[in-house]
Amino acid sequence: MSTIRDISLAPLGHKRIEWVKDFMPVLSELRERFLVEKPFAGLRVSVCVHLEAKTAYLGLVLRDGGAEVSITGSNPLSTKDDICAALAEEGMDVHAFFGASPEEYEEHIRRTVEFHPHILIDDGGEFVSMLTDKHPEYADCVIGGCEETTTGIHRLRARAKDGSLPFPMLAVNDADCKHLFDNRHGTGQSVWDGIMYSTNNMVAGRTVVVAGYGFCSSGIAMRAKGLGANVIVTEVNPFRALEAAMDGFRVMTMDDAAPLGDIFVTATGCRDVITRRHFEKMKNNAMLANAGHFDVEVSKTDLEAMAVEKSERKPFITGYRMADGRVLNLLADGRLVNIVAGNGHPAEIMDLSFAIQALSARHLALHGRDMKPGLYNVPKEIDDEIIMMKLRAMGLGLDKLTPEQEAYLNGK
Repeated sequence: MSTIRDISLAPLGHKRIEWVKDFMPVLSELRERFLVEKPFAGLRVSVCVHLEAKTAYLGLVLRDGGAEVSITGSNPLSTKDDICAALAEEGMDVHAFFGASPEEYEEHIRRTVEFHPHILIDDGGEFVSMLTDKHPEYADCVIGGCEETTTGIHRLRARAKDGSLPFPMLAVNDADCKHLFDNRHGTGQSVWDGIMYSTNNMVAGRTVVVAGYGFCSSGIAMRAKGLGANVIVTEVNPFRALEAAMDGFRVMTMDDAAPLGDIFVTATGCRDVITRRHFEKMKNNAMLANAGHFDVEVSKTDLEAMAVEKSERKPFITGYRMADGRVLNLLADGRLVNIVAGNGHPAEIMDLSFAIQALSARHLALHGRDMKPGLYNVPKEIDDEIIMMKLRAMGLGLDKLTPEQEAYLNGK
């Protein structure tokens, strides 16, 4: 039995799912293929991804491929109750609702793995952690899984290294069709959608400090520059720091950037990126936003300890008043600002990411039983197939090498 908040919200959820379907042509093409092929017949698939319209469509595509699907959200503040209701009305096993407490959120994940899944679609390593650390008894049927995020890949690499990863996992985040587009262009656009929607403030002319310069954070910096901001980048990696400098951004330490920034955005996948010593230097009304998977990059513990007053200034913005009268504004409770305070990545971007998920799940259904435990790259042929499908859907042309050009490039 599903665990949702309000089934009466289903009509709105159905409308939102129908809207995104129109802008996800690759996933729609796979859906037509799966309806005939039924690659997941007889299999149970558990999904833990931000539970909104694009994710719902992935769940329906897997179901149309023959799977029994149990689904939950990977963040209680990004879950959309109308989407949960729509999926439950479709007969899917759903365990999620907006604003779940930490205890309720953990219970939702537990119920989704209690499904005894054959295939996992994971985001941030939530399923893997639950199945290995707390409830290994539910992992008896697992063939393998797919991991969506940079943070989740970090966790899986650590497990693979120490031998605690009990089944094969595909590093979906590392596929070219995922990180080159989702991480850079999807995060770049959606972060500023969320910030601008929640604050209703200008970006042009403001000083924006972006922590990190990986694929996600470089996309955030690029979009901020395009909106007219003066952008500072902070980094711990010397190669990425130099890349940011050569891309035209100022590069400095967070200690030096703290008194200069109007808007701070973290996207590092690490903890304690902005802490007490930085808060002590910040301007009045500085905005603090996070685009990393977990709410540990901007230290809420330090903000709580330093504040003499805390208040909800408007939806998705909490004001922390310091002893000297300054107010620091935390957006989306320090969680993913693009999904909590916005609508998440554009449908056209998630079309690529979820197509990778769908074909990776199919690969596991066909070959997973022959794979040893460990972390694997997504097969290159899956990446290549999806990128060509996307180019066709967008009506884009592609040159082809002549035999003479191929021979030349092969040194003949």
